[in-house]
Amino acid sequence: MALIDEVQLHIAAGNGGDGVVRWRSEKFRPKGGPAGGNGGDGGDVYAEAVSDLAYLDFYLHKKDFSAQHGDAGGNNNKEGKNGEPLVLKFPRGTLLTNTETGQVFDLGTVGEQVLILDGGRGGLGNDHFKSSTNTTPMEWTPGTPGAEANFTVELKLFADVGFVGLPSAGKSTLLNALTNAKSKVGAYHFTTLDPYLGDMHGYILADIPGIISGASSGKGLGFKFLRHISRTETLVHVVGLDSETPAQDYTTIRTELENYGEGLEEKTEIILLSKNDLVDDEMLQDAKEQVKKVSQHDRIYSMNAFDDESIKEFKKELIKYLENK
Repeated sequence: MALIDEVQLHIAAGNGGDGVVRWRSEKFRPKGGPAGGNGGDGGDVYAEAVSDLAYLDFYLHKKDFSAQHGDAGGNNNKEGKNGEPLVLKFPRGTLLTNTETGQVFDLGTVGEQVLILDGGRGGLGNDHFKSSTNTTPMEWTPGTPGAEANFTVELKLFADVGFVGLPSAGKSTLLNALTNAKSKVGAYHFTTLDPYLGDMHGYILADIPGIISGASSGKGLGFKFLRHISRTETLVHVVGLDSETPAQDYTTIRTELENYGEGLEEKTEIILLSKNDLVDDEMLQDAKEQVKKVSQHDRIYSMNAFDDESIKEFKKELIKYLENK
């Protein structure tokens, strides 16, 4: 599925209800004393984290949301009804940034609710202003407006495995081979403009779009793509064997991860040499040695996404690794 990972929303809390001027109605005393009630408070706005990573689809066609306003006060000192709070749901891993204040809300736990906007307070009725020297007050106050703001909503994926590599390295094909995901596949750059997800026996795999040299400084769609890796537990670094310089390709991606920071360079990594049907055994072994030399670790596998046995073997190794981890 194509994953929507960024939306802009305008959100408003409810306004407080107005206080009112009212009088006790008693026989022979039509103005028997102040009895105007206070207004109800406006509804607050909460953000709640849910497990559905595709929930941002809900906001594709509706961008404005408001909590309920508080009711005005009533007779006989009756307070107005408070406005119902508004609870907006977002996928786990969402960052909501209030563009007016710069405050950032991080939704990392399913079921967690975070207050993002305060509702307005109810106004005061004339009963509030009565005193020994002011027995027939005409004063009242309006409710205060609820807070409102524009929000930038960004999803940072929580995934067990993220596939990284240069464009056209074979990440989308790999995801489709290991799961039932239907990521668009093509031999050209930026086929994947948004991350795609797949489920492999309960493990979430994410195809992170191709990273290019300079991505860590914003080149191409670098920031948009790299941020998704920050919460991915393990990286499968895909290096295409159709390249004449697999070790250099590997180093290019590692450089971007290190330059971007945020712990990306410290994540556990598995290296997969893809498209091994394009080379003979000697060339494959040579590529492994080159990549091993620059990576300095032994978790280097190879596969052909169109060979069932090759897929089965890598899948078994990946599941075993995740279970042990």
